[in-house]
Amino acid sequence: MITDAEGVQFLQWCLPRIYLRWSGFRKVRRQVYKRINQRLLQLGLTSIGAYRVYLEDHPGEWATLDTLCWISISRFYRDVNVFQHLEREILPKLAELARTRGQGGELRCWSAGCCGGEEPYTVAIIWQQRLARRFPTLRLRIIATDIDSWAIHRAERACYHASSLKQLPGDWRAQAFVTIGEELYLKDEFRASVTFAVQDIRERAPEGVFHLILCRNLVFTYFDETLQKETMQNLTEKLAPGGALIVGKLESLPPGPWGLEPWSKQLGTYRKALMGC
Repeated sequence: MITDAEGVQFLQWCLPRIYLRWSGFRKVRRQVYKRINQRLLQLGLTSIGAYRVYLEDHPGEWATLDTLCWISISRFYRDVNVFQHLEREILPKLAELARTRGQGGELRCWSAGCCGGEEPYTVAIIWQQRLARRFPTLRLRIIATDIDSWAIHRAERACYHASSLKQLPGDWRAQAFVTIGEELYLKDEFRASVTFAVQDIRERAPEGVFHLILCRNLVFTYFDETLQKETMQNLTEKLAPGGALIVGKLESLPPGPWGLEPWSKQLGTYRKALMGC
């Protein structure tokens, strides 16, 4: 097993080489240790030092190490006040914008780094429970992406343990899920608006532009500043005028001329300026 001292030293050595930053991994480093330990067993290596030598001798292994460093932590309604802000202010204003500007009858959302689908499904539940009847001519369309194909498989299955739903309002849970044994299955009407895809945000983005982009606790926690800026450029290009970007509450945007103004900086929400206004 990797000791904490060995793990810290290794991560501080390897993370900058794959454009990630050590500070983002401090609290979740043991999750990465577990994955690296499994990789050592697969390779028949007996120490983290031997793995470091293996990386230097096998450049292709860096891509595997990169996948081991992707953290998947999510649950429904994570950061309750953020989703309340989304429900009460952001989504209604974005819906009005989409409706008045005649943008094909769709409110388009991108959930980047969606893990097991908890975040995009939370948005879908909020829309169905609170806003769909208010905006009957609008169709919510959510594209949810993640680099982890297994996470996407879980998301498409839409089956969860109760611990993943502990922050979701009880009446929503009762209306949106069916309990079978120890698992809860999201009903089809709440799944219909969400489409999943395996994508690396560093390399690709979904087609089109979006009224809402959620990119929380990923880019601005784990990526180094250079990669943050490159990704931020892509995110702002994908954001429609007047659209909203939501990042993690504890995350900060990298310096740059992004054309965004805080919607609620405390909650990590930003708005892109409307053109022609």
